[in-house]
Amino acid sequence: MKVTELWRFRWLFLNLLIREIRNRYVGSLSGIFSIIFNPLALLAIYAFVFATILRIKFPALVEYNFTVFLALALWPWLAFQEGTQRGTLSIQSNGNLVKKVAFPHELLVYSAVTATYIVHLGGFLLVLLALVLFGSAINLLALPLVISILGVQFLFTLGLALALAAMQVLIKDTEQYLSPVFMIWFYATPILYPASLVPASMHQVIMLNPMAYFTGRIRDLLLYKNCQFGLVDAAEIAGTVVFFLLARLFFNRLSPHFEDFL
Repeated sequence: MKVTELWRFRWLFLNLLIREIRNRYVGSLSGIFSIIFNPLALLAIYAFVFATILRIKFPALVEYNFTVFLALALWPWLAFQEGTQRGTLSIQSNGNLVKKVAFPHELLVYSAVTATYIVHLGGFLLVLLALVLFGSAINLLALPLVISILGVQFLFTLGLALALAAMQVLIKDTEQYLSPVFMIWFYATPILYPASLVPASMHQVIMLNPMAYFTGRIRDLLLYKNCQFGLVDAAEIAGTVVFFLLARLFFNRLSPHFEDFL
């Protein structure tokens, strides 16, 4: 099915999205915790360990507060990680629906990832507002560009979740490997440290990491006020679109066989 043909199923997608948000976040203490307190707790722990206990001071951050530096990249990362994990399990956890109703299975992945991003985007905007109120020099004029970058990151997350969701149906323990992979990926992404600290020999390798681009670009816009777009940005956007289309092709090739494995 072509991407444009999915428009016919927009109301089904909307219903799946509303169900996803209602089941996961509305009227649930655990949902409220995951939205607000869990990210804030992570931010507080990392800031306390790095700034207070270890007293690490990065030369590149002399003019900036470490907590602000960390917060601007942490929320986009959390949206990516949770969105990918939720999307990976979306087909398997809706096995009865997949077996009984004929519809584009990819909508389940899209609704899971979209719900996650909507919630985390709300949390991210609240954090930005709080940082500004406490006197941080955040470039709020760059918000439209930041949301555009998050949109590209969202497309990358959709692609990765599509590929992993298909693998999860066929290989049941795929999801179990995600936690260690994400832990390694997190520390391999310049979130807790400036990208300038990466050795020159490893810099090109780190820059192949899409999340290094997304989190770094958001910092550039909000903290360093670097709003210039160039060839690197164009290449990342084009690469993300190609990755999504290939992942969707992979998913749709396997989708007709899901009922046999659920």
